[in-house]
Amino acid sequence: MTAGRGAEVDARPTITGDAQSGGKRRWRPGALEVLTVGLIVVLVGQRWIVGWFDSPRLQAGATIFVSIIVQALPFLVLGVVLSGAIAAFVPASFWRRALPSRPGLAVPVAGCAGAVLPGCECASVPVAGGLIARGVAPAAALAFLLSAPAINPIVIASTFVAFPNDPEMAAARFVASLITAVIIGWLWLRLGRDEWIRMPRRDHLVGQSDWHTFRLTATHDFLHAGGFLVIGGLTAAVLNVLVPRDWLQTVADNPWLSVLAMAALAVVLSICSEADAFVAASLTEFSLTSRLVFLVVGPMVDLKLIALQSGTFGKAFATRFAPATLVVAIVMSVIVGGWLL
Repeated sequence: MTAGRGAEVDARPTITGDAQSGGKRRWRPGALEVLTVGLIVVLVGQRWIVGWFDSPRLQAGATIFVSIIVQALPFLVLGVVLSGAIAAFVPASFWRRALPSRPGLAVPVAGCAGAVLPGCECASVPVAGGLIARGVAPAAALAFLLSAPAINPIVIASTFVAFPNDPEMAAARFVASLITAVIIGWLWLRLGRDEWIRMPRRDHLVGQSDWHTFRLTATHDFLHAGGFLVIGGLTAAVLNVLVPRDWLQTVADNPWLSVLAMAALAVVLSICSEADAFVAASLTEFSLTSRLVFLVVGPMVDLKLIALQSGTFGKAFATRFAPATLVVAIVMSVIVGGWLL
């Protein structure tokens, strides 16, 4: 029985003790029922809801939110489609043949591979886990884990579009992210221990066929990343509309405080890397360097990634890997930002 079939069997509703004994089963609303009720509420209360947007502030916030979503959505869709295709149709043996046998050289090669192989950060964790489980050196797999969602063509193109007047932002993001990924890979090669990392399982979103795996992966990544994009768009709208400008300006005027604030925001928001540039571009009070910190830290260290890494590689790994990556990402962003921006 394949993994996909097993998943289908597990998805079947189980019979509760009450049902087995002839009792009544408790009804629980599903997604369709919740959506239907929501639509009814919107239709019935549409006049009241429309009245909310009489406020100029809310209208401005809605405009910012919609513009971020509309600009980012095409890149998000393209990113998850390509990520799903790589997960489904690129054999795992390809990586072992493509990377040099010497781990020290394999690290930068794996880091550079992220520039040509799109994948969101949600997918990069299981991909890296699969590489390690198939014999790729952990240091090289971790370098790929960090670089793939940060410097792939979709992310760099979206950064160009989001910062049309500052094209150097895309170059700075590429350089700072690649250097960070390679440094972390080398640090793990030098200081990492086998007992710190748990060998991952290889059953992440495996379907009955390659096309089934592609559909499962693309759908999962889109729904997961799309939810965080909405959260990020709402947060950017709130910051731009409801938070007093003098508060933001006070933080933005302090170079070190603005860098730390944007790093913390990237960790908390957990926005998909294909869409985060549009959120960063909307925070015009902050300097380009502090926004570069946001773009470099986000795809490498955020709340969802820490959870994914902990579940895949173990807590001992996550508690060491995430803080080290955060520090290196901030330092490299400040250095590269001072050089290129």
